[in-house]
Amino acid sequence: MEQATLELTVGPVAHGGWCVARHEGRVVFVRHALPGERVVAEVTEESAKFLRADAVKILEPSPDRVVPPCPYAGPGRCGGCDWQHATLDAQRRLKAQVVAEQLQRLAGIEREVVVEEVPGAEDGLGWRTRVQFAALPGGELGFRRHRSHDIEPVDACLIAHPEVEAVAAEAHTWPGAAGVEVIASSGGERAVVVRPRPRRSVTVPDLDAPASILLDQGKGRTEPRRGSGVLHEQVGERGFRVMGSGFWQVHPGAAETLLDAVLAYAAPEPGEWALDLYCGVGLFAAGLAEAVGPEGAVFGLESEAAAVRDARANLRDLPQARVERGRVEEALDRFQIERADLVVVDPPRAGLGREVVERVAALEATRIVYVSCDPATFARDLKWLAERGYVLSDLRAFDAFPMTHHVECVGLLLPA
Repeated sequence: MEQATLELTVGPVAHGGWCVARHEGRVVFVRHALPGERVVAEVTEESAKFLRADAVKILEPSPDRVVPPCPYAGPGRCGGCDWQHATLDAQRRLKAQVVAEQLQRLAGIEREVVVEEVPGAEDGLGWRTRVQFAALPGGELGFRRHRSHDIEPVDACLIAHPEVEAVAAEAHTWPGAAGVEVIASSGGERAVVVRPRPRRSVTVPDLDAPASILLDQGKGRTEPRRGSGVLHEQVGERGFRVMGSGFWQVHPGAAETLLDAVLAYAAPEPGEWALDLYCGVGLFAAGLAEAVGPEGAVFGLESEAAAVRDARANLRDLPQARVERGRVEEALDRFQIERADLVVVDPPRAGLGREVVERVAALEATRIVYVSCDPATFARDLKWLAERGYVLSDLRAFDAFPMTHHVECVGLLLPA
């Protein structure tokens, strides 16, 4: 069936890498377009309330438009990047508009937002230190197309870090694999995490650069098959170990940038009692523990067992820091935590949710620092925190994911 095409004047940016247009009274979410452009768009999805479409021909281009550097970017191709057709300055303006719009619409907060560059990827390419490939049935690697299970085979990824590309995973076939993640650490190590297809064993090819090989066993567990799979990251003077598949910021400059922003807002003082919720391998907990000193205390909570092990190893020289495993929803009660001087939260994309918001607000902290990778759930949680007496005092946003629609926010909340 031939897809319907529409001629559209493109309106403002929307969350998720779309721009908004209208056709015969219906909203059309358009990819591969920029605000102000006149485009021919091909409808890709239709519902009663709106359409989704790809701009396949640009009739009147925006001055912010550039030729995408990647040959796999564009309508119907790789879904990994959203804004390769825009200048980096324009990408950051668009992300700032999305954050501001989500804050206004979902939280009633009027605020001008600036999205700051993160050092280490000045051209927006070569930054991604953790790259997840999907595998075709024959073992060739690629990336999923946008809103699709279909896979676009690739022979290189331009946003992948050079140390990831040194492995040349895409140049090889991986029989029996469902997916392959390639990781490069700032400590100079590499790891490859292989996810097998059900009831299949994976044939690992000879790679172009040395790397540990880990088998993904599901539910966040991995088993080393070659090498230890332990990676080392450096942030300032402090080193962190991360088990291969564990969470770490994918932009090489993001960990230090976010730590600096969190500590500046948290302003931890010697002797204070701080919580680091969703603490991962202990990045923020380490900075907080150094600041509160031996007479203070930091309590970290993390649900992933491997991350808890890494965090305890990373914080072993800081006896004032303690990390326990648990979900925030139940663990604050289990460990009888009733108050804190300051709280740092860095939840996954789903945000805190109402239950955790209520529990965090009840701690009566003098400041809450909220690190978010999703402006929609961030704004929703800010609304609920405002209902519990905490207002957004300050906000910074960072372009930790160039070429994509993702943006990292750090907000300071104070009692009203």
